[in-house]
Amino acid sequence: MSEPTSAANTPSAPTPVLSVSPVVLPAPGRAVELQVRVSAPVTGSELPILLLSHGHGRSNHLSSLNGYAPLANYYAARGFVVIQPTHLDSKTLTLDSKDPEAPLYWRARAQDMKRILDQLDVIERAVAGLAGRLDRSKVAVIGHSMGGHTASLLLGARHTNSPDGTEVNFAEPRIKAGVLLAAPGRGDALSKFAAENYPFFSTIDFSTMTTPALVVAGDKDDSAYLTVAGADWHADPYFLSPSPKSLLTLFDAGHGLGGVSGYDVAETTDENPERVAAVQLLTWAYLRTALYPGDSAWQEARNALTGVAGPLGRVESK
Repeated sequence: MSEPTSAANTPSAPTPVLSVSPVVLPAPGRAVELQVRVSAPVTGSELPILLLSHGHGRSNHLSSLNGYAPLANYYAARGFVVIQPTHLDSKTLTLDSKDPEAPLYWRARAQDMKRILDQLDVIERAVAGLAGRLDRSKVAVIGHSMGGHTASLLLGARHTNSPDGTEVNFAEPRIKAGVLLAAPGRGDALSKFAAENYPFFSTIDFSTMTTPALVVAGDKDDSAYLTVAGADWHADPYFLSPSPKSLLTLFDAGHGLGGVSGYDVAETTDENPERVAAVQLLTWAYLRTALYPGDSAWQEARNALTGVAGPLGRVESK
């Protein structure tokens, strides 16, 4: 799927990218220091910030700051400063499996993103040529799979603590828009395995997820080990949250959405470069227009999606 011609004329046309890792951020109380990768265009100023949360996959390194190159490279080449943390659930870390937050560390994941925003000064000093180039008023978040759950919390979704019933709220007002890729859905549709091993999923409430967001779901992503609802489960964050929201449904796409977690990776079951290109373009365009109202990128990308031979998917909004 090629980009609309007019997109090449925007300030976010592809440029060379500088990527630095690891940038180590102090994290008092965390099991280990927080390591991030920072990818940024080598030119430009007043650059928007995009936090990218990795999934909890079976691979050893994709679930870390070293994964998701197809997305990070694309966004950075088109004007975003992309910041990727290694969350505590990453297999690159050897943490105590008896930790009550293990194995998914859902709270720590959201806290990681807040720590990053709290320490943008540290990041600017650590990356040569980045100082003074960030627009801190334009921050977005994107996450895949478990990273999509992390993004949903930062966008306003909430959990209920058990047994005391208190509400857990990680909504981050500094984040103005987000994208959920193959994210978990409603809590009453969990598989037996998920209910027993990841009980926090059962209390998710999307009705408070008020920040604008694009939900991306594959219509072949049945995720049977997590849900009994089939592929529709991954669209729940769209249907169960208030507007403004958009839903991109990708035809014949599995959980990897064509291969967004890495180039030619073994865990992608639906390898499809054209599908990845569609995800890249549409998610970038959505975030650009969400952060810069009036920008035509999102409408142009939607037109491109419906204009190709054999459409790759459909978009609906509310």
